This record gives sequence, C-alpha cells and structure tokens, in this order.
Amino acid sequence: MQSTTETPYIFLPGSLTSGILLLCDHADNAFPDGYGTLGLSAEQLKRHIAYDPGAASITRRMSELVGAPAVMTRYSRLLVDPNRGEDDPTLIMRLSDGAIVPGNAHLTDAEIRKRINLYYRPYHIAVDEVVDAMVAAGKPPVIFSIHSFTENWRGWLRPWHVGVLWDRDPRLAAPLLEALRADAENLVVGDNQPYMGALRGDSVHRHATTRGLPNALIEVRQDLIRHEEGAAHWAAKLADMLAGILAKHEDDATLHTIRYYGSRTDRTGRVSSHIVEEDGAMQKPQIDPKTVTELEAAVFRKLVAHLRGRSDVHNIDMMNLAGFCRNCLSNWYQEAAKAADIELSKDAARELVYGMPYDEWKAQHQTEATPEQKERFTANEAGRH
Repeated sequence: MQSTTETPYIFLPGSLTSGILLLCDHADNAFPDGYGTLGLSAEQLKRHIAYDPGAASITRRMSELVGAPAVMTRYSRLLVDPNRGEDDPTLIMRLSDGAIVPGNAHLTDAEIRKRINLYYRPYHIAVDEVVDAMVAAGKPPVIFSIHSFTENWRGWLRPWHVGVLWDRDPRLAAPLLEALRADAENLVVGDNQPYMGALRGDSVHRHATTRGLPNALIEVRQDLIRHEEGAAHWAAKLADMLAGILAKHEDDATLHTIRYYGSRTDRTGRVSSHIVEEDGAMQKPQIDPKTVTELEAAVFRKLVAHLRGRSDVHNIDMMNLAGFCRNCLSNWYQEAAKAADIELSKDAARELVYGMPYDEWKAQHQTEATPEQKERFTANEAGRH
C-alpha cells in the first residue's frame, strides 16, 4: 500500500501484525484541483462541516505510538463523505449546519458518479487492502476510527469530552468505555453520544461490522484537540488505553478473532452467519460478500470431495432424486468459467468434478441403469418439460 499526491487518501505505514488499523474519514478540508473551495469562504472551511479538526493529528500520533497502519482521507467531506454509504442522501451535502455549499447546489448524476469513482471508492479500496493484508498476516485487526465533534451544537454546549460510538460488537467498545470512565473526575464520557454508532454503509460498518472485526469509533470534543498540544495529549491517552486493552486480551485472542455480531441497522433477507448469543438474544448477523464467496467455495469443494468418495451413488440416482448430477456440476463449472472469460473445455470441467477423466470414471464405476431407474428418469424429464 502506497499513497501519492494523486490518491484521495493518505496511508501511514505500520506493522501488519500490530493488531490495530486506524481510520480517519474526515482528516482534511482540502479540495482537488478544479473544485476551488466549492464556493465557501476560508472561515467556513475551518468549521466541522468541512472536516474533523484535530482528528488527523491524533491519528498521525497514534500511528507512531502504537506502530499501527492508518488510512486517512485527503479531501474535505464536502466533496464526498466517505463515512456514508453510497446511497445515503447525505453523501454530498448541499446544506450543512446552516451553510449553503454553492459547489454542490446543482450536481448532475455524472458529477456525483465522478466524485464517487475518483474520491470515495479509492479510499475504501485502500482500507480493504490493508485489512486483507493484516488478516493474511495472521492477526485480524481491531478497527479504530478517529473523529471529533463540535463543542457547540446550535447554541447548546455539549457536556461530553469524548464519546465512543459502536454497534453490536462490544469487544473493543466496552473496555474502551470502561477505561475512559475510570477517569470520571476529569471526563464526561458518552456511550453512543453525541451520535449513534449504527449507521449502515459508514466506514466502520463497511470495514469492521460486515467483516466481523472488533471496532470502535471515537469522537473527541474539538475544543480539546484543535491545538497540537491537546491533540498530542489525547493521542497518548488513547494509545495507552488501546495498547492496554489489546495486551489484556493477547492470550485469548478475543480481539483478533473474526466474529460476527451483526448490526442494529440489519434488514431482513440479508445473508447471515452463525447465530451469536448476545444479552440473551439470538442474533443473525450478515457476512460480507468476500467471505460469502470463500464459504461457498469451501462448501463446493466439500461437495465435490463427497461425491468422489461416493462412487456407489450413480448419476441417474442423483437425477431421479435431486434433479442434478455430477455432469450438471461440470456444466455449471464450465459456464462460470466462461462468464469469467476463462477457457475451460467440457472434458476438463468434468475431470475437475470427477477427479479423473470421465471415461475412466465410467469404466470403473458406472453400471447399466435398471429399467426402473430409466423409467423414473424418463418420467421426471417429461415432468420438467
């Protein structure tokens, strides 16, 4: 993974076995060439509507302190917000906290697609690549996403110094809340405050929840971290807490195990993993598409191995009982290869399923079908047509 001035993200290198991946979705208030400032004044771009002040400084310092990789955005959330799903109506804001964004007022579908393709998806692809590399290195990471919130919201002074946002997976969020609350004399800690942590399509949902990785999103109040001294203080505090939490669970691997808890935003009809018991309730969390493919491939391999070991079960029996046989699997394999622009002959596809050339398998295992088998097969074929 390497970022350049051309990429819409910044990659901070770190150990792939650190067990931690830091994300900063709203790191900067800059814009790529050709966009100017989207018609906003310099004063407006200093506000939280454009980025999360202090979050980038914390991320950089934490990356150094814990030796963990980090992925940060390069451009303003007003260009396109990477912490939203692609179908979220707030993906590109036309009006944000009372400020009209002139450059977003009359967006065409083509411009929205352009921003998604050039500035949104590359960031998420970069995060996926780092996660994949860390999983492959043998230590699935906890995802720690760093944000900040304004101390004053529409005239109301927010009391929290820091908030921990999370969904259903408590493995990192719970001990982090406990560690922060241990300093009760100095800190007011928000549990899913000032925002909720369950947002379908946001970065944590996309890269942690759907992949079964422990996670937490931290929100630090901006007046505490606008200056480097405050950011450095909070970076050190959070780095110590995070390192302590990981060290405590190093032996049991709780925080480096892929485990699906699902999301409060889950809809019915989505792919689910094994059932996980939480607070006495049984949850059916979703599995990300990549893992679904891996599991389906494993099931197919086991099916093929099973059929190779059951040469006593003939194709006609399978057709009569289930409507498919080994030859059907071979044909489907060939069709899938063709769809992927892979040349695979019928004979080669059959050998992949049978484990030997088809003629050889027939000579060793196939016997003449009985009249009853043939009669049933003919009746089934007639029924299908």
